[in-house]
Amino acid sequence: MGLHEFGWGGVYISPLFIYALLALGLTALLRLLLQATPLGRQIWHEALFDCALFVLILCGITWALSGTP
Repeated sequence: MGLHEFGWGGVYISPLFIYALLALGLTALLRLLLQATPLGRQIWHEALFDCALFVLILCGITWALSGTP
């Protein structure tokens, strides 16, 4: 896929925006799965954990789809 802009109806969309939307969905899914397990009770600061989880997932998606080895 690479890090190239996407043209949609004459509007250029950054790939980071698309990756962020994907990461947001995966973060929400992982949080729901984590809250269903006993590990969800071990989280001390939920907002900080959510932010860190989102950043880690976004970094992983960007690295995986950037096309670099």
